[in-house]
Amino acid sequence: MQNVLTSPPENLPIPLPRPLLIITEGVLDIACLTCFSQIVHAVHPEFPDLQQLTSQGSVVFLPAGGGDLAAWTTRLAPLGCFQVFLFDREQQPETDLRQRIVDQINERSGCRAALTRKRSLENYLHPTAIAATFGVTIEMTDEVPVAELVSRALDPSSNWTSLSQRQQQRLIYRAKRRLNLETSQHMTAELLAERDPTGEVVGWFRTIASLLP
Repeated sequence: MQNVLTSPPENLPIPLPRPLLIITEGVLDIACLTCFSQIVHAVHPEFPDLQQLTSQGSVVFLPAGGGDLAAWTTRLAPLGCFQVFLFDREQQPETDLRQRIVDQINERSGCRAALTRKRSLENYLHPTAIAATFGVTIEMTDEVPVAELVSRALDPSSNWTSLSQRQQQRLIYRAKRRLNLETSQHMTAELLAERDPTGEVVGWFRTIASLLP
């Protein structure tokens, strides 16, 4: 009788290269970043289309899920994969805490991490794309809470401060979901360039391209 534990199996599959892990804060960030990558790829084919690479297994997205981001500095080290981390900058004092986490990650071989220069990924969206999604116009800057401003603009007659925190957060999340899933689809290379004249977003994909298997 053949010993299935000691006998070498036949027709072993050829092991694939380890994928590049891209860690974002949440699932919605993955959708927005993937859409941005397709916009950039259409103009600069040398940079990755993350949807295509995900389908091929060359890239695996992992949402950190918020909470204690510091736990992610070494959590994935045993996998032996190259890793890219992109976190929202948010506001002080959270920014300094996140920057320390990013610095620790960047000390590890094969790992690159960054904070967005703007408050969040939604701040790279253009007001024109937001208007195409929601039918409202907001004044966009690098620091505004985009999802909250959209929520307020959708019902200007309501007294926002009279809503409970839970009600506010529910409306903000609903707007945030649409911003990442729908508004990002209305973005073009021209609109992205207007919101990101220094090419920060392109820089993210340049880093990702340099670590691909």
